[in-house]
Amino acid sequence: MTKSILEGVRVLDLSQYFLGPHTTLLLAGLGAEVIRVDNPATGDTLSGSPIFYGRNGPSFEKRDDDDVGLPFLKRSRGKKAITLNLKAEEGRLLFLDLVEQADVVVENFSVGVAARLGVDFETLRQRNPKLVYASLTGYGQTGPDAALKCFDPAAQAASGLMAITGYPDGPPTKAGSALADSITSVFAFSGILAALYHAERTGEGQHVDVAMVDSVFSLIYDEPLECYPALGLPDRQGNRIPRLSPFNAYQSSDGWLIVGVASDAHWRLLCGVMEQPELADDPDFATPGPRLTNNQRVDEIISRWTGGRSTDEAVAAIRAVGVVCGPINDIDAIKKSPQFKARAMIEDLVHPTLGVLPDVGAAAFPLKFSGTETGYKTPAALPGTHNDDVYGSLLDLDAAALARLVSEGII
Repeated sequence: MTKSILEGVRVLDLSQYFLGPHTTLLLAGLGAEVIRVDNPATGDTLSGSPIFYGRNGPSFEKRDDDDVGLPFLKRSRGKKAITLNLKAEEGRLLFLDLVEQADVVVENFSVGVAARLGVDFETLRQRNPKLVYASLTGYGQTGPDAALKCFDPAAQAASGLMAITGYPDGPPTKAGSALADSITSVFAFSGILAALYHAERTGEGQHVDVAMVDSVFSLIYDEPLECYPALGLPDRQGNRIPRLSPFNAYQSSDGWLIVGVASDAHWRLLCGVMEQPELADDPDFATPGPRLTNNQRVDEIISRWTGGRSTDEAVAAIRAVGVVCGPINDIDAIKKSPQFKARAMIEDLVHPTLGVLPDVGAAAFPLKFSGTETGYKTPAALPGTHNDDVYGSLLDLDAAALARLVSEGII
């Protein structure tokens, strides 16, 4: 294995909560030097966000000094941590000095905040014309909603995702995870990589404007939503796909599984597995149109069959004939899964003072490269851990200068 792809790329991370920290986590996974910049008075917002974990296990409230937010422990892996008061002029000037030696700045301030602090793209590009500057917000830097604050559920709602998620007779429903944040972080990650490539070729930096609502909408609008009314389809499909039948979640004797049939040939194979080969030629089920019209009957037939078997038995039988099928895993099943183990997708989560946590893990970096290393090389660092290292090596500040900055609340 050669060095990491982004080795030598330095990222200054001004972001908070989920979207920004997850974006920079991905950059760290490719080997970038990510330097988290925290307020010296308040520290990292994630470290004070539940669910907490300390010597007495998980909790919603901090009970001991070593209780730290699990979101912080997960999203701060692979990063250095410094403190800096950007509201103080000396702190801002120190940041500008750091920018001269950086490649990327990531922020998720509300629109206008970076400019008020004097750390916006137009200001920073004067110090570093090659700088890639990523602004991550709910609605983007432009438009009538640009100034609105946004969290994940609001982005899921505005993008249309909630309107199409859930059951036909149920309310609009958000996805189980913070999907808008996580999807947008991947778009931001991609945009930053593209801008770095552009900067390397041209010497010119760029402002990368990434909106949560835009990102989610760009994915769901692949679906021909305008056609649903004319076809008699409800906005929300539950676990079905409106173009395929059967495609649903089915209950077994001990859990749930998903089954997806993409062709008449696969339907015939599934009928054989269920020992009902006559259904393959039944005009009510033989082709996609009739199967979609009779979706409820199709689901009842499959549910009767899966209900008499364990998940493992049903999945093995269906997979044996090449039809798409799989168990619906919870986290306990995932942790026991040979597939996840083979892919090394779960790694230890390390607490800064307690070490490896006994019963909580973290997702490993998901991309595998044939010739370069990836992954999060260090556990989450507490705010200010790398002040001496970063300010000393990059700005040549000695111990006396750092002590003064600490005493004055600058770092």
